[in-house]
Amino acid sequence: MGERLPTSRSVGQVSPQHPTAARAQVLLDLLELVVAVRPRERAIVGIDGPDGVGKSTLTAELLALAPVVASREVLGVSVDGFHHPRDVRYAHGRDAASYYEHAFDYEALRRHVLEPFRAGREIVPAVHDVATDDRVFPDPVEPSGDAVLLVEGVFLQRPELQQEFDEVLLVTADPEVTVPRGNARFGRPAAEDDPDHPANARYVGAQRRYAFELRTHGQVWPTWILDNTDLSRPQLVSVDIEEELELPLCRRKPLP
Repeated sequence: MGERLPTSRSVGQVSPQHPTAARAQVLLDLLELVVAVRPRERAIVGIDGPDGVGKSTLTAELLALAPVVASREVLGVSVDGFHHPRDVRYAHGRDAASYYEHAFDYEALRRHVLEPFRAGREIVPAVHDVATDDRVFPDPVEPSGDAVLLVEGVFLQRPELQQEFDEVLLVTADPEVTVPRGNARFGRPAAEDDPDHPANARYVGAQRRYAFELRTHGQVWPTWILDNTDLSRPQLVSVDIEEELELPLCRRKPLP
């Protein structure tokens, strides 16, 4: 929900600095998997999942842990830093379709992050501040030659991006969990926590469209799946290519 500004209300959150023992173990397991991707060369890992599932917190935890235990440099970029300006985002309305189709500038993400990272050059981690609706000009970052880049955000397995990642981590939880969590983060009243409440139509509707497109036409298969329903005890889900997955945001089975 990058278009909304965080406030002080926080319900059911886990601090990146103080995860539970169970969560810390999962973080270590995930980090071990991540740093094993494309050894001795740069790698890009997408962290996909619905609004409110905990992608940003998870990424922050992995980035904080990496310098202590990882054998490689691990960097992070959020797709939220590549929103279109407000007049572009809302030019076609404020419904689910406009959010899914017009919220993010994927060409800018490619030009400033994905392509230069692959080419061994420095990257620019953001171009737009969604809170102020202004362009931003952060200092470029020069990753090491074997750095791992974590790119977190919504809709990462959509056709425009599906070939950009070496591996994908899907973070998942039911809307009955993610909507209240996201609403709490952005200070919205608990009365709006029902996923079908009209106040959630833009975001929940966009996720439902995305899920439908992935289930029916998706071309990717997540490498790892993290059930983040219980923030204190997340669960890594086994990805068995011989079985169907009854989860949103991925195909039922991999392509033949």
